[in-house]
Amino acid sequence: MSKIGLEIHCQLTKLESKLFCPCKADYREFEPNTNICPICMGIPGSLPLLNKSAVEKATLIAMALDCSTPSKIAFFRKNYFYPDLPKNFQITQLNAYGNTSIGWEGKISIGNSKIRIRRIRAGTPLVEIVTEPDFETPHQVREFLNILSDLLENLNVSDPGLEGAMRADANVSIEGGSKVEIKNIGSFHDLEKAVHFEITRQQSLAERKIEIIQETRHWDDGRKITVSARTKEEEAEYRYHLEADIPWVRIDDNTKNQLQVHMPESISSKKERYISKYGITSQVADILSSDRYFSELFEKANNETNAKDIANMITTDIMGLLDTREKREVSKLEGDHISDLVEYIKSNKITRASAKLALDEVIKNGKQLSEIIEDLDLGHVSDEVTLSDIITEVLNEEAKAVEDAKQNPDIVNFLVGKVMQKTHGKADPELTLALLKKNLGL
Repeated sequence: MSKIGLEIHCQLTKLESKLFCPCKADYREFEPNTNICPICMGIPGSLPLLNKSAVEKATLIAMALDCSTPSKIAFFRKNYFYPDLPKNFQITQLNAYGNTSIGWEGKISIGNSKIRIRRIRAGTPLVEIVTEPDFETPHQVREFLNILSDLLENLNVSDPGLEGAMRADANVSIEGGSKVEIKNIGSFHDLEKAVHFEITRQQSLAERKIEIIQETRHWDDGRKITVSARTKEEEAEYRYHLEADIPWVRIDDNTKNQLQVHMPESISSKKERYISKYGITSQVADILSSDRYFSELFEKANNETNAKDIANMITTDIMGLLDTREKREVSKLEGDHISDLVEYIKSNKITRASAKLALDEVIKNGKQLSEIIEDLDLGHVSDEVTLSDIITEVLNEEAKAVEDAKQNPDIVNFLVGKVMQKTHGKADPELTLALLKKNLGL
């Protein structure tokens, strides 16, 4: 039996400044070694200034994960040498004097299993979320990370889709063997593969009576294997001690109550509300509630009477058009556009096919729907005389299909498609079908 635990590093990408200084938290727009200050550099005499918003966001994560939260937290120096660490120590957290990390003993449910959160601690502008070794399969690991990613995005504390914003290391062991840590993993998909490989490697060693040593291994993405990096350091080797330049931080009940009041609705609660209040199917509600961007669009667009149609349009059409963060950032689509589009379809002013063309234009330029329909001539062809002329053309061109339809009435759907082609999807499908059956004597 295998045991798998995770150490997840999640950057607080919604912060304006770094954790201990005023430099911008979003480093992605800067050249290396430019977004720095004396505090970053560890210049003698410079003192860290703790970011209050970071403490609040980390506490919010702890509360959302059902963790216990302390009345006060402490920071420690973790000493080690690394090329991008000018001070030769990292300011982090350690439960050396009781539980003084930002949170501990939380949980996330996956099906019938509960994954326990051992602790959450804050270091640089990120939180480290450490689980108990409760995972039994690589698939469970990936499922957990997807749930956690959705939760962090829903809390609006992080954008896990940004490169490097959320990474995870895995601790893997099999019965009777030592724990092995796997690092240098670029994606959830690769983590699942790395854990699977490591379990297989350890089982192979055990079968051959070879000792499984405690070590850190890196994931080699090219060869799809783990490779030994170093023997695992013990906590004592880091020479932890209290950070004297940052006093203990008190998190009182009033602060926690305020955070609880302003905490966004949970994904599970949102899903249940969509099902019970709007009658949306469980599958659609699950997809919609787990994505912050699309659930916000849904909330803006629906007026309760059209909720099911709005939800279906978002999940079947809009998600495909806005499937990347970059596309969402430049999209001009608003909730009113979606509600108007649904109303146009229901009132037969536009066909479903034409609606997709209109939707594509709205996303690009944000124009009013009525203006786009007029500009692109997307209005519904529901005039019986006009449709009859087009149907006559189709029947003359498709003589064989006409004869076949007399023997097999289902062939009439083929003819409906031909009419749709000639009208570029604008023909009223119900009226088209009725007129075809009348012409064919069906």
